[in-house]
Parts: sequence; C-alpha cells; structure tokens
Amino acid sequence: MSEKLWEKGYKVNELVEKFTVGEDYQTDMKLISYDIEASLVHAEMLKKMGYLTDEEFEKIKKGLEKLSKLLKTGEFAIKPEDEDSHTAIENFLISEIGETGKKIHTARSRNDQILTALRLFYKSKLKNIENLIRRLQNRVRKFSEKYGNVEFAAFTHTRKAMSTTFKTWCYALIDALDDDLKLLKTTYEIIDQSPLGTGAGYGIPIDIDRKFTAKKLGFSRIQHNPIYSQNSRGKFDYLIIHSLSQISYDLNRFASDIIFFSIPDIGYLIIPRELCTGSSIMPHKLNPDPLELVRAYHHRIVSNLLECVMTSSNLISGYHRDFQLNKKKAIESFEIIEQILVIMELVFEKLEVDERKCHASLSEEVLSTRKVYELVKRGIPFRDAYKQIATEFMRGEKN
Repeated sequence: MSEKLWEKGYKVNELVEKFTVGEDYQTDMKLISYDIEASLVHAEMLKKMGYLTDEEFEKIKKGLEKLSKLLKTGEFAIKPEDEDSHTAIENFLISEIGETGKKIHTARSRNDQILTALRLFYKSKLKNIENLIRRLQNRVRKFSEKYGNVEFAAFTHTRKAMSTTFKTWCYALIDALDDDLKLLKTTYEIIDQSPLGTGAGYGIPIDIDRKFTAKKLGFSRIQHNPIYSQNSRGKFDYLIIHSLSQISYDLNRFASDIIFFSIPDIGYLIIPRELCTGSSIMPHKLNPDPLELVRAYHHRIVSNLLECVMTSSNLISGYHRDFQLNKKKAIESFEIIEQILVIMELVFEKLEVDERKCHASLSEEVLSTRKVYELVKRGIPFRDAYKQIATEFMRGEKN
C-alpha cells in the first residue's frame, strides 16, 4: 500500500488527488534514476553526520541498488498513488528494508529532492546536446569538403542576389552552432550548483554537510541561499529552454534553406528518396517532411519557453505546485533538440548537390555586383560604377 510522504491521517478527495498528480508519476520515470543517485549520496551524508548507522546505510544502499536494477529491466514503474519518484523510492525502501527506509527523508524535502534530480538530469542532457552538436558540425564539415567549392546564386527577399559557395553556407551553420555551444556552456556553469540540503526553501534545522553531497554528485559548488534555490527553479528552466531554442532556431533556418534549395525549379540540393515521405493522392510526390518537422519543432520549443516563464513568474518566493507543469516542458524540450540534431546530421550525411543547376543559376544579374567591383578596381567611384551597371542591366531588361 503506497503512503504519501505528507500523510497526516486524512483522505484527500479522489478528484483532487488525481488532478494534482496529473502526469507527474509518468514524467518522473525519466528522473527517478537521478533521484536514486541523489538519495544514495544523501544517505551517505546522513551516515557521515551520525543520523544513520553503518548497518542502516548498507540496508538503504542495497535497497536503492535493487531499485535501480528493477528500473533497468523494466520491472518497476511509479504508480499514480505514489504521486512522484520521491514517494516511490521511499515506499519501495520501506517495503524492502522496513523501518530503516523511513529515515531516508531525514534532512530533505521533496522540494530540494526534485531540484537535485532535475539539476542532475539537466547537466547530463546538456552534455549530450553538446556532443550531438559537435557530431552535426563534423558532418556539415564533411559535406563542405565534398561540395564546398560549388558556387550558386544566393537569395535575398526570395529573389536572386549574389553568388556564394556551399562552403560559406555550411560554415554559417557551423559558426552558429559554435555560439550555441558557448551559450550551453554558460547555462551549464550557472546550473551546476547543488540545491540538496536547502529543504523546502528555508534550510534544514539540523547540521548537515552540503559540500559533501555536492562533491559526491559532481556539482562544482553548493547553491548557498535556500530561498533562491527554490526561486531559481523556474529561472533555470527558462534559461535552459532559451539556450535550447537558440539551437532549434538555427536548425529551423537551415531546414528552410534545404527545403527551398531542393525545390525542383531551383534544384541546388537533392534530398534522397529515403529521407522523404509521399502523398496519399499524388503518386509523383516526394515530400521533405523531416525537415518541415525540424522547422516546426522550433516553435514548440518557443511555446515551451513562454509557458515556462509565464508559469513561474508572479509567484512569491518559495515552492509552488505551479512548478510541476514546467518539469514536463523542460524534459520535452531536451528530447526535441536531441531528435532534430540527429535528424539534421542524417540529412547532411545523405544530402547531395546538383552542380549543373548550381552553375546554371549564375545568370548575368547574379554577377552584376562583381561587375561593379571590377569597375571599382579600375578607379571608378563605387556609386558611379553601381549606376553604370544598373543602367546596363535595366536597359537589357527592356530589350
């Protein structure tokens, strides 16, 4: 029988319980491994401070290790009546090791417990996103090595403008992702502080060793102020999703480029059939659906960003249940970014260039700016050179 961590001997209305739990028990399945990791280190700290005996610590350790194994084999799931990963862990320990399991919550609250699990999850995901970005950059470099010297007519205002090369185009994405990596690094450094031991936002009224747990969990430092620990939850979620939105923004723009450049009437790029879907009514259609979804998912990230900052603003200091809704948005945003980075890496691996169509795009008007500068090199002022070529071009159009 599951027991609430806040159990006080009264029964909550079933509709209220279902409403407040929502999907949280399902969302926490993605966080429970981090919660277990933090629980083990927390128990070790309790032993160090004398709140657990060596024997009690060993019991808790074995119980948590068993739970980890059950999770990996798919034999454990958080039940709706557990509400969250924190309750599920404690109830499991009590069922496995008895009274000793009731001591695991000493010197912590569900508030700093979820903060810690989220921080560990975020740090892991940020590192993974960094690796995926570097993989995509390497793939784009390889594409540039193969097609970089191919010149084609670029566009402004969706009209032919000047010529460029695929090397210049590729490195526009690589450079953009370099900036995104810098932002990810800054985000990582900001969130890399342990909230464990701040309780419900007002500290713990017994002696604990926060630096011990921070170091054991791989944090660079502790988050000193307990009130700010809670206040930073929405702020850090906002910062993280903002950083992710910069990545999706860049991929959105380049997905649009690839879609546009692969339109048959333009045809600079060829998207292989294996990356396309089809039409249920038009037999000839090959649709760039993966790229369209990469483009669209940026807007999902932005909507998550807005929902996150709006949900967590205008709240007085301390924990509020509102934060529960942000958790899913942050996790979803990470999952989206991981997917679209993998998809874009695949696209650049398979993408081809039609050099004939690229060369054919270099019409007279596309080369007009070059002609202006040929005159400039001969000493003619830029404005006069510009007007001369413009006049010739306009006269040619009339003819």
